[in-house]
Amino acid sequence: MIKSMTGYGKCSEVINGREISVELKSVNHRFFEFSSRIPRAYGFLDEKIKSFVQSKVARGKIEAYVSVVNRETSDFQISVNEAVAKGYVEALRTLCEPLELQDDLRLSTVSRFPDVFTVLKEETDEEALWLDIKSVAEKAVEAFVNMRTKEGESLKADILSRLVLIEDMVSKVNERSAERNEEYRQRLYSKIKEVVESLSLDDNRILTEAAIFADKTAVDEETTRLVSHISQMREILELNEPVGRKLDFLIQEFNREANTIGSKCQDTEGARLVVDIKSEIEKIREQIQNIE
Repeated sequence: MIKSMTGYGKCSEVINGREISVELKSVNHRFFEFSSRIPRAYGFLDEKIKSFVQSKVARGKIEAYVSVVNRETSDFQISVNEAVAKGYVEALRTLCEPLELQDDLRLSTVSRFPDVFTVLKEETDEEALWLDIKSVAEKAVEAFVNMRTKEGESLKADILSRLVLIEDMVSKVNERSAERNEEYRQRLYSKIKEVVESLSLDDNRILTEAAIFADKTAVDEETTRLVSHISQMREILELNEPVGRKLDFLIQEFNREANTIGSKCQDTEGARLVVDIKSEIEKIREQIQNIE
């Protein structure tokens, strides 16, 4: 099944008092590249999310966004160190008389001093939290993969339609090649006849020259290989696995054969057909860049 490397998926749910959200998006990339934005307190989730996504996706530059918000309980507790607060107050008040300052201490002032408040983060059951996040991530990844699959089917349909066009043009190139060889033989015969009209012509000599020309301009080997590559590409497009790299290699072979055919075409019609073939090959190559 063909998949695009471009996709998007998101899922949000409330599980065990936590609002969990997982969002994924990706663009084209030669390899699997993963980055995530996860709350600092849950940094241990990064590698777990990466491994989970990589088990479903082969290639692409993927960004993951994970949000965890506690709705019923807090992740931390705040305790007050009364002894420290009293110590600050007593120390400050001892300065009032000798410095002739007014005692204007307020709660807001005392609260700013170090160690008056202590923030204690509650221990998180990492495995339990991961199981909750994984259940949300599964749905986000499913939506993400479905989008990539849907776009992949569009890419596949477009490539298949262009392969038909290339096949048709290759057939015309073969026909034109045969016509060109016959035209050359007739021109050669006419030119020699003009020069030696009073002499009898050696038909074998004419045939030999025509054969040499045909051999130099023959494209049947290249067109046969190109048709074979087209067949291979159709087979690859039916595989139920990542095929982007295989297709990328094969399209280079398409170009190689097309370039050789172009170098052998010595007439306007043949050259035009080769240009059209190469144009369709380039469009297929652009589509392949999007395939996983």
